[in-house]
Amino acid sequence: MSVRTGLVAATAAVAAVALAAPAATAAPARDDHKATRAAMDANIKDGVVGLAVQVKDKNGVWKATAGVGNLKTGAPRSAHDRFRAGSITKTFVATVLLQLEAEGRLSLDDKVDKWLPGVVRGKGNDGRKITLRQLLNHTSGIYNYTDDEGFQKAVFLADGFFKNRYRTWTPRELVSLALKHKPDFEPGADWNYSNTNYTLAGMVIEKVTGNRYGDEVRHRIIEPLGLHGTKIPGTDRTLGKPHSRAYSKLAETATGKTYDVTEFNPSAAGSAGELVSNPADLNRFYSALLRGKILPRKQLKEMKTTIEFGEEVGGYGLGLFKQKLSCGVQLWGHSGGIHGSLSETVTTADGSHTLTFNANSDWAGDSRPIMEAEFCGK
Repeated sequence: MSVRTGLVAATAAVAAVALAAPAATAAPARDDHKATRAAMDANIKDGVVGLAVQVKDKNGVWKATAGVGNLKTGAPRSAHDRFRAGSITKTFVATVLLQLEAEGRLSLDDKVDKWLPGVVRGKGNDGRKITLRQLLNHTSGIYNYTDDEGFQKAVFLADGFFKNRYRTWTPRELVSLALKHKPDFEPGADWNYSNTNYTLAGMVIEKVTGNRYGDEVRHRIIEPLGLHGTKIPGTDRTLGKPHSRAYSKLAETATGKTYDVTEFNPSAAGSAGELVSNPADLNRFYSALLRGKILPRKQLKEMKTTIEFGEEVGGYGLGLFKQKLSCGVQLWGHSGGIHGSLSETVTTADGSHTLTFNANSDWAGDSRPIMEAEFCGK
């Protein structure tokens, strides 16, 4: 799912890839990746500027790129590019909260108001009725702040973007945008993807630990796993080297002028989607997570306990999607979209076969055919 919910439909296409039904089939490792390569090339023909894909399986690491990383110079994408990973951030945030639960410092059944008293109030919103678990699995009912019309004009459309691209947004500001709206439903009554949930989750981490949520992500996940290309940027507008340029239409359609949006203050996404990473790091993180190297067994089971969307779609756990491919292979992971970037990382249930996809343009791109090719050979 994407921080850009509500605009350019390509982001939604990547998000939709993350919804499919469960299965227990193991994925066959493929050592030639010809089908994957063909699916990447098809993405470029469909309008993606450039792609970086990396696979880790029993045969080792396979890296591939397609298209270009810079429209002005024609320079190709690099397999080592750093990029904005969008809502993939959510898996990192959920992992930290689950670690805190394992340490006995909080319970996922705690009400939001216990840690953020009075913060969620107004228009029928009430943090005394919403649990931390409901934030993580998107059953809180709280409105998605990125759907707010004023925010979309200020951040996602060209005039607003160039006026506000370096603006710093505080978590309180983002939550206040959501609280101008009535809840989508009563807590626990339904499911709706809302970035506001993870803005609040980041605030809870800070209240519980006394540290910035990004510092907790760094010392609990990034440093122990040696994710040297990964950072929580805060207000840092840069990606760090190496990176390609990032492109957006900054419009409600996928036509019109293409803009370079590489520099951007990602506080507009915050703990819902500001992560910067690269393919190798994301593969390492999700593989380690599913292999039980980051969370105790109890917490990993909680993370994988999903809200089901139906037989043909799939489910969402705690910062983690599950999906099933046409050949029956079940995958776990998350997708993410943010200015100039569409990404997805998926891995098999045992963490043995992992793939990361990134497009450096946000109006076109479909990771589903790439996953079908890699895991099913289609």
